[in-house]
Amino acid sequence: MRAQFRFRIRLIFLGIIAIALLIVVRLYFVQIVHGDDYALKADRQFTSSAGGLFDRGSIYFTRKDGTLISAATLETGFLVALNPQTLTNADTAYAAIQKVASTSVDRETFFAASRKTNQVYIEVAHHLSDAAGHALATQKIPGIQVLRERWRSYPGDTLASQAVGIVSFGSTDTLSGRTGLEAYYEATLSRTGDAAYKNFFATLFSNAGDFLVDAKNAREGNVVTTIEPAVETRLASDLAAVQAKYHSKETGGIIMDPATGAIIALGSVPTYDSNDLSSVRPSVLGNPLVEHVYEFGSIMKPLTMASGLDAGAITTNSTYKDTGCITVDTYTICNFDLKARGTATMQQILSQSLNLGVAWIATQLGQEKFRTYFTSLFGQKTGIDLPSETGGLLGNLSKPQQIGYDTAAFGQGIAITPVQMVRALSALANGGAMTNPHLVSAIKLDSGVTRAIEAKDSVPVFSSRATEEVSTMLTYVVDHDLAHGKDTIPSMSVAAKTGTAQLTKPGGGYYKDRYFHSFFGYFPSYAPRFIILLYTNDPQGVQYASETLTSTFMDLTQFLIEYYHVPPDRAVTSTNP
Repeated sequence: MRAQFRFRIRLIFLGIIAIALLIVVRLYFVQIVHGDDYALKADRQFTSSAGGLFDRGSIYFTRKDGTLISAATLETGFLVALNPQTLTNADTAYAAIQKVASTSVDRETFFAASRKTNQVYIEVAHHLSDAAGHALATQKIPGIQVLRERWRSYPGDTLASQAVGIVSFGSTDTLSGRTGLEAYYEATLSRTGDAAYKNFFATLFSNAGDFLVDAKNAREGNVVTTIEPAVETRLASDLAAVQAKYHSKETGGIIMDPATGAIIALGSVPTYDSNDLSSVRPSVLGNPLVEHVYEFGSIMKPLTMASGLDAGAITTNSTYKDTGCITVDTYTICNFDLKARGTATMQQILSQSLNLGVAWIATQLGQEKFRTYFTSLFGQKTGIDLPSETGGLLGNLSKPQQIGYDTAAFGQGIAITPVQMVRALSALANGGAMTNPHLVSAIKLDSGVTRAIEAKDSVPVFSSRATEEVSTMLTYVVDHDLAHGKDTIPSMSVAAKTGTAQLTKPGGGYYKDRYFHSFFGYFPSYAPRFIILLYTNDPQGVQYASETLTSTFMDLTQFLIEYYHVPPDRAVTSTNP
């Protein structure tokens, strides 16, 4: 009996300890983790009963050392509300608000509100700082309420704004994510609102089972991206410089780890400041990297080459007779300079960007095999974690005419998104397997648990042998042909290719004097750390992508090598005696 009694006592004692620990942990979450939120809520209840404070999870950039930098967060300050029924002097009130408001309060709107004596609450100013809010509140102006407010803030302003996205009311009375990551991860970032703000002790003892966190099914948290802010800043600066120099319709780029699909930086110009949407055109709010399709031109040629090598339709030693122009299905296809090369090699096809060369490879492959390779590369969306992704337009590859296959081989007649293009090209840099582009690496749950986002499996397309052979050819292009070899990096192998495509006319056909320029490359050539895709749409006063994008690509390459301390993969011969 005594032994049984002692066992019960011990069991009760352990239960008391467990409950005590539970209370301590709960106190930690209530007072420390969510303490600021409860304090703000108490403040709001004291000053007004009108609505609750806006709440939402954060979005973070990730520095190369793992430090998290805010990309989207919350700021706290004050709003000013007007009660026309108790307002005694509208002029005095307006002057006092105007003096402290962060942005000018429209005089006509204010006085129109002051005359609505059938209402008791009209918000007239927002986003006042703590100092401004307290300064106005201490004046105790009749008819003026100064209330706590929280709002979405983007510390980077324009930085990756089209990827991060925005929060707005839209067509509803609820603030929610409308574009970018804000929209895609709405279920994670949104909060249930005032229901969470209960009586302190009710909150303390409620939902005790929540301590046993199901990390896989838990949803509310903060989003951690793969975007590196220093790299994003450099890319944005370079894109803006190209856009300004050539007055293009649009200029964009993506920097990605080809082994994992993690996007390090992405962006396009024109863009917008997420903190000031007052004059932003709605068309700019979307993300052209996933929503717009383009005919990319000659950066498609390495993929055609890899398809031919992988299928065994050609070898690196194959040659063909280049006549400068050929007729296919009554259409004429020519090299960019209309010149014949005679007997031409596979290296010449990439070095001199020969349209006839890749058209010949397409013929050697045959329509069925060509279609299989290109639908594997572009026949589906990438599944990137951004909303409104568009699929490619490959209709010409379902027709019997050979002309559609020949032009697709050099990047005309099929249209795809930039993110589809970089995904397909990643196969060349990743041993033949396409990685899956993504922007988010983890979710930091409100419980304190961090849940990693598992990357999707790569999709094999080519053999490693075929892609290594193409990488060797593209490295030769940089070492000997791009800018006549002047941009070679002696200590680092770089594989790259330019692309120039004619722009389509609205009614069909192509312009003869308007172009879409693209450029892609990766390094080191045989164990790539990064792949870069650049494009500029309709640049003015220039014909070839080698003129518009080469310097930008090399600038980004040099920056990444230095910033990430990428070790050299070539021995540099000393010229010292």
